[in-house]
Amino acid sequence: MRLAIFSDVHGNLPAIERMLTDAGAVDGYICLGDTVNYGPWSNECADLVASLPNVVSLRGNHEEYFLQGRYFGNHSIAREFFSVCYETFDRLDAISNLPSTYTLNGFVFSHTIKDQYIFADTPISLECNYVIGHSHRQFKISQPPFILYNPGSVGQNRQYINVINYLVADIDDMTFDLRSVLYDERVVIREMLRRHYPDTCISYYAKRPRL
Repeated sequence: MRLAIFSDVHGNLPAIERMLTDAGAVDGYICLGDTVNYGPWSNECADLVASLPNVVSLRGNHEEYFLQGRYFGNHSIAREFFSVCYETFDRLDAISNLPSTYTLNGFVFSHTIKDQYIFADTPISLECNYVIGHSHRQFKISQPPFILYNPGSVGQNRQYINVINYLVADIDDMTFDLRSVLYDERVVIREMLRRHYPDTCISYYAKRPRL
């Protein structure tokens, strides 16, 4: 059985549509959270993820912000994004009962571990096998007998804004294929302009490095 596993769509409808096309025929999906916020299509992305066949969708910190009605972080630009996106979000029912973890074949799937931003070089002692998102970076950490995968971000790659990262797993033998595909991020910026996003938010996307 093959599963497409992805995280951090962040309201980027063109990116998740491109990912789904690239993944092709799979037997199911695992979404690791943060489907909403930042991009202009939080409602549409929540709908699309919920409509996927055999999908397990988890709660990320941005779903939690939307459910609580406030952004709990200290980043000023992130606060501006939240103000714009939360104002038009009307799919709270779709995200209100999402679990925080899912276990399958000896792997724990979650948005992150203990609310940490975990990167490839983060000092961490694995206590089991994990697949996590949250840090918007694609990597693998091997600590035999355990392993951790991060598929990276679909909708807001923090290294190259025009790159979509995700992974495809073969559940029968638990092999993981980390994947990357390009898309046209200018579509997102044009929609932000059309919806009158603050200049600081538009500049955040416009000035990110491209591959």
